[in-house]
Amino acid sequence: MQLFYAPDITAPEYTLNEEESKHCIRVLRLANGERLHITDGRGNMHLCEIIDASPKRCRVRIIETQHEFERMPYKLVMAVAPTKNIERFEWFLEKATEVGVGEVIPLECARSERRTIKHDREEKVITAAVKQSLKAYHPLLHEMTPFRKAVEMPFDGRRFIAHCDASAGARAYLPSQLAAGENIMVFIGPEGDFSPEEIAFAVGHGIEPITLGNQRLRTETAGVVAAVMVAVANGECGTRNGGISEDSGCGRGNVSNRKIGNGTENGGGTEIGSEQK
Repeated sequence: MQLFYAPDITAPEYTLNEEESKHCIRVLRLANGERLHITDGRGNMHLCEIIDASPKRCRVRIIETQHEFERMPYKLVMAVAPTKNIERFEWFLEKATEVGVGEVIPLECARSERRTIKHDREEKVITAAVKQSLKAYHPLLHEMTPFRKAVEMPFDGRRFIAHCDASAGARAYLPSQLAAGENIMVFIGPEGDFSPEEIAFAVGHGIEPITLGNQRLRTETAGVVAAVMVAVANGECGTRNGGISEDSGCGRGNVSNRKIGNGTENGGGTEIGSEQK
């Protein structure tokens, strides 16, 4: 199955942009009459047939559309401080997209070693992960956001802050606090952790302090671990019936064997890294 991303797609026919057209015709060598899938990133999965195999303006006809394709039964917002090494943050964006996330808020914190990101570049990382993992929903990437502003954002659900400061009071283990169907927002700090003042500010605004376990995790690993924990609490990791089938992975894996229609997803392992902070 080949998935393309086109947020402006409309029925009954659509022309891929030059970059996607080249990939479709020159790289994948698809021809007239062959089929592919296009998502608008808002839950619509379109089955399309190529009617003009131009490498610059490939035109397709929409044959079938599945609405709310593999919609998650919960909303997850990850507020994560970008790492000094941007490639680590991009790894988080990729893996969180694969696992399932609705929004990502890059945090600017007191101890942040990175205070800017290239938004367009990070959008491309997410888009590539959407296509690779066959998602119909494209996560929303916010602009770099000051920590206090993020804390004060309205959110209809439970909010948690993961930190390493044992002196700041009791912290609950995140999985013990999760229930299926809840909207969740998780704050993950920079390499130097949240400051005591930030932790106090968050708790004062009703954000619950949590731990992700006994291991000391890097920022990007902690973000993925939290996303996986929320997915597991919602039954998103394991065997499911219907939708796209695959042969391995936690919700997403080897895309070459996945297809639209009835099928099963076989459980498997997801390696999320072991380097310490």
